[in-house]
This record gives sequence, structure tokens and C-alpha cells, in this order.
Amino acid sequence: MMPTRAPSISITDKIQLGGDRLVIFAGPCAIETEDLTLQVAKDVKAMGERLDIDVVFKASYDKANRTSIGSYRSAGMDEGLRILQRVKDEFEMPVITDVHESGQIPTVAEVADVVQIPAFLCRQTDLLIAAGKSGRAVNIKRGQFMAARDMRFAVQKVQQSGNPNVFLTERGVTFGYHDLIVDMRSFPIMREFAPVVYDVTHSIQQPGAMDGSSGGARWLAAPLAQGAVAVGVDGLFLETHPDPDNALSDGPNMIPTGQLEGILAKLKAIWELSR
Repeated sequence: MMPTRAPSISITDKIQLGGDRLVIFAGPCAIETEDLTLQVAKDVKAMGERLDIDVVFKASYDKANRTSIGSYRSAGMDEGLRILQRVKDEFEMPVITDVHESGQIPTVAEVADVVQIPAFLCRQTDLLIAAGKSGRAVNIKRGQFMAARDMRFAVQKVQQSGNPNVFLTERGVTFGYHDLIVDMRSFPIMREFAPVVYDVTHSIQQPGAMDGSSGGARWLAAPLAQGAVAVGVDGLFLETHPDPDNALSDGPNMIPTGQLEGILAKLKAIWELSR
């Protein structure tokens, strides 16, 4: 017997996740410069309009879990949130960004439409409750060490704070050998208790594979995403950059912005057929 599916949730007043429209969370890994961030936002906004896909802009103001102490961490909280607010104002597009400490959440929630919990922190009870109490939608990335079915407890922590708008993002499991493996069974399992997004580009990341920084298998992004939308997901999380080979963070697994629309068009077609 097919498992039941959790109901849809609200990202904003206009965007539902788990409904009858595909939702894309797209943007660069980290905020590098204001001009680059605005250019990518403009590009992904236009793609969404042409393809009739709901788009949420993503970028991190701080990457607090980099492999090396010397790795680029982004623009910082104050500057990063200022740039994200400009994205919202100029392109009328919701934004998502990650938090690492409970104390950051009230400030971040003034700008972000979705508060994101990084995979490494998906069991942190105080962080999840604080995110839930923010009143914003909450995205919990499944930890690389977590069984898919056990993620229902993370969802419950947010829901019991009084916030029903929580969803999960799948990014694979790791065995400590510089690769992440995506188990397609995780999608229908987790969709029993929350809408599910597939993190395309982080699942092809190779953590620590480049002697203190992460590598990636960019060529696997499209085929793995095609498998995920065929199995059944509610949205896709994709990092994109105009020149990934020279990006300051996660370049090896980001999709070149010039190639993204063609990939999305095929993914949307498969997503619609699968439904």
C-alpha cells in the first residue's frame, strides 16, 4: 500500500510547497559580492517566469561549517542580510538562508522568508524550536548521519512550537570517504510527515576531497535530479553561479547559471509526468 503524504505547507502567501507547482530554491552557495548576488537573482527569477516555476532565492550570509579555518565564509550577517533584503525588494522574490545559532534567528527572520537548519544541526532542539517560533517557514536539511524516518522527530520539534510550515531537504548520507550517497527511498519515506526537497548540488559534493576544501561531481547533478523528480519530490534546491570554477565556495558542485534553465526545463517535464 502506498504511504500517505503530508499536506502542503506555506512558504509565503503565494507559494505552497507540496501542492501542484514545482518550487525551486536557487542561488549561489555564499554571498560573494552584491553585484554577483543580484545578477544571479535576476537570472533565476527570469527562468522561473519563463518556465512557470515558483522560485525562492538562496544564498548564505555565513558558511559556518567549512572544512578548513581558511575557507571563505561569505559576506557576514549584517552585510549578507542587507544584500538579501535588496534581492527581495528589487525582484519581489522570497529568500532562504541558513542559521547556525538560536540567537541569530530573530534578526534573520526579519529578512528571510524561510529559515534553514543546516544538516549538521538537524537534531539541535533549541535551534529547531527557535526557528519554529520565528513564524517563518523552516527547512531542515537531513543530517548525513540520520535515518530518513527519524527526521520526523525534527519536524515535530518545529511543529510543536506552533509552526506547521516545516519541510525537509534530502542531501544524501556519508560514510566518511568524500562522497554522499542518495538513497531514493528517503523521498517517499520523509514525504509521509513533511514535504520534501531534493538538494541537487550538495548531494554531489565531495566533502573535504580537495585537501581542506570540498570537491564535487557536477556532471551528476542532472541525472540524480531526474531520478529524484521521477520518484517524487516537492521542490529542488540547486546552487548556481555564473563561473563556478572560480567561485569562492562550493564551486565544484554548483551548476553554471547559463546551463541551469535547460536542466530545469527537463526536470519540470519529468516532474509533471511523474504526478
